[in-house]
Amino acid sequence: MKIYEVTIKPISGFGTPLKGDTIFGHLCWQIAYDEKLLGGTLDALLANYQLKPFAVFSSAYPKFYIDKKYFYAFKTPDLPMDELFNLPDDKKEKIKKRKEYKAKKWMMVEERKGFSSFRELKFLSNKELLEKAKDNISDEMRKQMRRADAKNFISAFSQSHNKINRLTSTTSKEGFAPFTVEHEVFYPEAELALFVGIDESIINIEQVRTGLERIGTSGFGKDASTGLGRFELGEETEIDLSQMGSDSPNACYTLSPCVPEKDTFSQIYFAPFTRFGRHGDVLAKSSNPFKNPVIMADEGAIFKPKDKIIFSKPYIGSAVSNISKAEPKAVTQGYSLYIPVTVEA
Repeated sequence: MKIYEVTIKPISGFGTPLKGDTIFGHLCWQIAYDEKLLGGTLDALLANYQLKPFAVFSSAYPKFYIDKKYFYAFKTPDLPMDELFNLPDDKKEKIKKRKEYKAKKWMMVEERKGFSSFRELKFLSNKELLEKAKDNISDEMRKQMRRADAKNFISAFSQSHNKINRLTSTTSKEGFAPFTVEHEVFYPEAELALFVGIDESIINIEQVRTGLERIGTSGFGKDASTGLGRFELGEETEIDLSQMGSDSPNACYTLSPCVPEKDTFSQIYFAPFTRFGRHGDVLAKSSNPFKNPVIMADEGAIFKPKDKIIFSKPYIGSAVSNISKAEPKAVTQGYSLYIPVTVEA
């Protein structure tokens, strides 16, 4: 399996976070729409998916150009705080530092440069990440954003709507019935890094790119019909994720929500994430468009394997089947690409 980095340039807000399992689902719909995209049916591609995935997508992460070097802003790992930071011995100082470090939601990792310990890395708060973003935009845009007084790299935005009777094209008899829709907006001129692992005996990066371009044009996730979820693509490059990690790893840092294999890991540090999936397109109109909930380990989890043979392939996890009554063949990407790391705990 080869790993590629694809640059995503958001051009609208997003009603659905750009998480790996959801991106994989959107690509599957593109294959279902157009069998010529990969030269085969989706059913044929998914037939062996539980044993060997044809594609594995990461979640999307901010990427910055700082001092002539590229850095990724990954989620801070779900590890005990003393694994990430050098905490003072004094009790009062330790409590003070814990509060400070708790706000550090982002981990900066330099492109193609390894690290042997998380303590070597720089961790940023949302406010500090915003300052990095300001350094990566044009002077004119910087002036506009200064007037807008942006507070975060990713801002929550509420958009007002009103209920319309589809038969009369007016508000209902009850009258004015407004409601709001929440979505996220990235800082202007933001670039996101998406990592995708592909089995080149089945699919190539040009086909993946075509699928992603179509998703970006039609819209990703919730409320795409109202203009959300639009993005453009930048360049793609082949990348070795192991170059960003440790030379002698004993754990995996995951880049997307994951369902780990049974009896494979000795220790796991993770934040639980429940995927309440819902079918799109024609299946959204079925009698039961909702998928069964899937409990996953969110991105940023740490998995310590029992056997180092796990590092012989660039992904961990498993596929999840039997998730839908409307479409029995549906699967969820429970796989995740990872960065090999060293954890002292």
